[in-house]
Amino acid sequence: MNTYQLNNLPVLLNPPDTHADSEAWWENCVIYQIYPRSFQDSDGDGVGDLPGIIDRLDYLKELGVDALWLSPIYPSPMADFGYDVADYCDVDPLFGSLATFDRLLAEAHGRNLKVILDYVANHTSSEHPWFRESRRSRDNAKRDWYIWRDGRENGEPPNNWVSFFGGSAWTWDSETEQYYLHLFSPQQPDLNWRNPEVAAAMHDVLRFWLDRGVDGFRMDAVTMLIKHAEMPDMPPAEGLLGAELLQKHIYVHNQPEVHDLIRGFRQVLDAYDSRRVLMGETGDLDPRKLVSFYGRQLDEMHLPFNFIPMHMPWQAAVMRQAIASYYAALPHRATPNFVFGNHDISRLATRYGWANHRSVAMLLLTLGGVATLYYGDELGMTDGFVPPEKVQDLMTQDFSGSEHGRDPARTPMQWSAAANSGFTASGSVPWLPLAANYKTVNVAHQAQESASTLKFYQALITLRRGLPALQHGSLAIMADAPENALVYLRQYNEQRLLIVINFADAPFSLDLSQLARRAVLQLSSLFMPVTAVSGSRVVVRAHESLLLELD
Repeated sequence: MNTYQLNNLPVLLNPPDTHADSEAWWENCVIYQIYPRSFQDSDGDGVGDLPGIIDRLDYLKELGVDALWLSPIYPSPMADFGYDVADYCDVDPLFGSLATFDRLLAEAHGRNLKVILDYVANHTSSEHPWFRESRRSRDNAKRDWYIWRDGRENGEPPNNWVSFFGGSAWTWDSETEQYYLHLFSPQQPDLNWRNPEVAAAMHDVLRFWLDRGVDGFRMDAVTMLIKHAEMPDMPPAEGLLGAELLQKHIYVHNQPEVHDLIRGFRQVLDAYDSRRVLMGETGDLDPRKLVSFYGRQLDEMHLPFNFIPMHMPWQAAVMRQAIASYYAALPHRATPNFVFGNHDISRLATRYGWANHRSVAMLLLTLGGVATLYYGDELGMTDGFVPPEKVQDLMTQDFSGSEHGRDPARTPMQWSAAANSGFTASGSVPWLPLAANYKTVNVAHQAQESASTLKFYQALITLRRGLPALQHGSLAIMADAPENALVYLRQYNEQRLLIVINFADAPFSLDLSQLARRAVLQLSSLFMPVTAVSGSRVVVRAHESLLLELD
């Protein structure tokens, strides 16, 4: 077994938090994403709902998270399971009612849990009253609320733009004899954000929910709101696989005017108080473009989601570079954030492998800033198997390239080994089949196991909240760490924490004598007491990650 000596050669990425006394609740919080259809069914119809979420709030409180983000709960035909909104100011009866939502909000706030709603601003459902009006005639008052264009002279669509769901991004409307744009499915027509009436109406949507007391919004596909005014053909997607899905979307993504729109959203929130958060899906893997959505004056999103590590292979050098480049681009006083999983991509334990999924959690929850979890990752849930006859998703592949669509990462939450895993009543049929491992990978089983993944997450979140260096400390990567390891130091005042992540299937030992007199183990991802820590010497096992306090 190789031994490596760390010689106190850290590369500072982020200084200590200079606004540790901020009243913004979200600056160091843990957010838990709930896919409502799959979390808890209370009425036996096989689909999760708001009363079910209320019933599980105590679980979330015990887990230690600070906020829950709900994927869309609005009335919808469910072509894209809520991301096709038919009414922005109500709750789909499948999930409950506005009264149910108000009860959820009150119950969550009573437990000091915040509630964040998905805000689907790029498009509506084709069943939304706005679109129904828009397609009545070319001179309808809401015609310009959507993007309509004549076809080319040969009758083909106006340009070569493709949908993220495959095929043309344009659908012909025979009644008015024009095409309408949809970057996703034909049932999701894109709003025309160049029309100020659209912006005003959508600002009113924010106010409707802010008035009810929601704590913030996660903005879906926010970088695509504005399209190039001339709508030219896209260039070829050279070197990319799956050309239709991955075709360069340079004329619908990151147009300069989109920043004005986001500042407008922020102004709506800021008119209430400084305790409402604006998060957003950017999709940018270039850190300089990603951080531009904080705004030059930090007046856009509080948290433009950082998906960069999520799309990188689990390799020490790659992760080191992804983290370093992100922090190098991060504006002064901006709050960092990290996301490794969501409803559009294969689950952590499937993507990174069972041996590594706890180390992913260690990384996510010790890097600083805001961490976003996806329901079930705290159990090590894996992708479920969804046979062809039970597939629900419109997409044929997810955003990690899996050809099985997004359904496998959306299977029901695994609460127990009982029938339907406690997600829905015995005898009911869950909207998606349960993952095959639900009888062992579930909350009830892991709550009784001292070394379970659930217990690991609970312990890690507790340490994150209780150790000032994890809340407010500087972040420095150790430059002389082993090649297949990521080692970084978090420091706040006199407290120093060393995080060690072994990416390899072989152990190594660290000599920390140049850093400290001794190292005190706070947590191991393997959750076993045999981790060798002797004074300033530490043995790190294969695929293990450690949280050490240096004395």
